Amino acid sequence: MSVRGAQRPFTLAVCAEMVFRELPMADRIRRITELDFQVEIWDWSRHDIAELAALRAEGAVYSSMTGYVRGSLTDPAGAEELLATAAESVPVARRLGIPRLNLHGTGLDRDGLPVTPAAETTGEMWLAASRTLGRIARLGAEHGVTFVLENLNTAVDHPGVPFARARDCLALVESVGSDHLRLMLDLYHAQIGEGNLIDLCRRALPWIGEIQVADVPGRCEPGTGEINYPAVARELAAFGYTGTIGLEAWASGDDTTALKSFRDAFTVG
Repeated sequence: MSVRGAQRPFTLAVCAEMVFRELPMADRIRRITELDFQVEIWDWSRHDIAELAALRAEGAVYSSMTGYVRGSLTDPAGAEELLATAAESVPVARRLGIPRLNLHGTGLDRDGLPVTPAAETTGEMWLAASRTLGRIARLGAEHGVTFVLENLNTAVDHPGVPFARARDCLALVESVGSDHLRLMLDLYHAQIGEGNLIDLCRRALPWIGEIQVADVPGRCEPGTGEINYPAVARELAAFGYTGTIGLEAWASGDDTTALKSFRDAFTVG
């Protein structure tokens, strides 16, 4: 039996929030499914979950979603809100069959800006974030799901987000040391904030839950910018990574053509 999104040697998923935007969400998911990709969504509270769940009978397979609605990692009230809305997210994820629930350093508004921006990240904030993520990991273990902490960039898309860099997120994930807390390694954000992507993938490999991609500049599909994604794909395969690659990108033109470019970039051998 084939696995939706299987492509040598990775599983490929596409963010339904960013492609086929002229269609209602259910039809976007149908189109992505027809093209043989798994599906990623963002904030589940903005969707008709019964409708999305019904699409599983049509073959839709969901890869990840945002794993909280509000909250932050560091301040006590924000941490409690993060835990509470993460707990609300778990049954939604289980209903949709979603294995990975995505987190950020702090809650983001509809424009991707931090609800609670941080001018600097203090030692106490690091300790608080590690404690909060430990509690999140225990929640994941209790319910059989994995939370993933995503790196972002502060130069272009998300100014003021704490723990934005991939190396920051990796350090926090390592500090918890749980199979139920992994890194959502976003290579678009990492290229803007850090670069040296292949070495970053190598260092993060033991803790990667999923990899997300888009090209730089523009945040469109592979082949539209400066990142040599076929080379990244070959190295990931050589490292032994066989997990999910998620396209979290705008289409530079035709959506179907953009998804083909994504598949071509991550087909190895």
